[in-house]
Amino acid sequence: MKILLKALQLVYWIYAAVFFVLFMLLVFPFVVIASFFGKIDGGNTIYILCRAWDDAWMMMMGIHHKNIYESPVDPDSSFIFVANHVSYMDIPVILKAIRKQPLRVLGKSEMKRIPIFGFIYSRAVVMVDRRNATNRSKSVRQAKAILRKKISIFIFPEGTFNETGKPLKDFYDGAFRIAIETQTPITPVLFLDTHDRMNSKSFFSLNPGKSRAVFLEQVSVLGMTLAQVPELKRKVYEIMEGKLIAYQASWINKK
Repeated sequence: MKILLKALQLVYWIYAAVFFVLFMLLVFPFVVIASFFGKIDGGNTIYILCRAWDDAWMMMMGIHHKNIYESPVDPDSSFIFVANHVSYMDIPVILKAIRKQPLRVLGKSEMKRIPIFGFIYSRAVVMVDRRNATNRSKSVRQAKAILRKKISIFIFPEGTFNETGKPLKDFYDGAFRIAIETQTPITPVLFLDTHDRMNSKSFFSLNPGKSRAVFLEQVSVLGMTLAQVPELKRKVYEIMEGKLIAYQASWINKK
C-alpha cells in the first residue's frame, strides 16, 4: 500500500510540475510586455497575470482556497500584510489571499536565478538579500516608495521557514520599522493549511485539499516611534501566536 501511495504521490507531483511550467510559459510573454510599462503600472499588471496563473494552477491541483475575515480589510487602503511562513505553498496562497489591493511581496533575491520564473519573480517582488546590508537597505527604501504609491506590501516577518514546532519563529524588525516609518497599519494573516498541502522538507509532499487564510484585526501604528518597534513586534507576534493556537495549526508540537 505504501508503494502505491508513493507512486500516486509522484504522479500527482509530476502533474503539478507540468501544469505549473505550462501556465508559466503561457503567462511569460504577457509579463515581458507588461514589464515595459514601468515598475508601478507594469508591476500591477504582472501581479494580475500571476494571480491568473495561480488560480488556474491551484484549480488543476484540487486545492480549494477560502479567505476568512475576522476583521474586514478596506480595499481602498494600503497595508503591510504579515503572515506565518511554514511552506513553499505560502507563496501561491498569497495570490489567493490578497485579491483587492495592488500588492508587492518582499522575497528572497536568490529566486531570480531560476530561468524564466526568475524573470517574472524579479519584476513582481521587492527582492531582499539579508546577507548584504547595502542591498537590504535598498529593499527597505523600495518598500517605502511602494507604500507611498498606495500599494500594499507583504512580508514574512519570520524570514525563513518555521521548523521549530512552535506556532511562530522569532520576528525580524523590518516589517515593523517600515510600518512605523511610513505610518502604515499592519494586517496579520494566518496561513493555516499550507503546511498540510506541502511541508517545508519536500516538494514531493504536495497534495490536494483545503487552503485557508485568516485576516486578523489591523494593528494601528499611528503616532508610534521607532523606539516602540520591539513593543509593536511583540504585540503582533502575540496576536498571531494566540490565534494559531486557537485554530490548532497542524505544525504546532502538542507535547
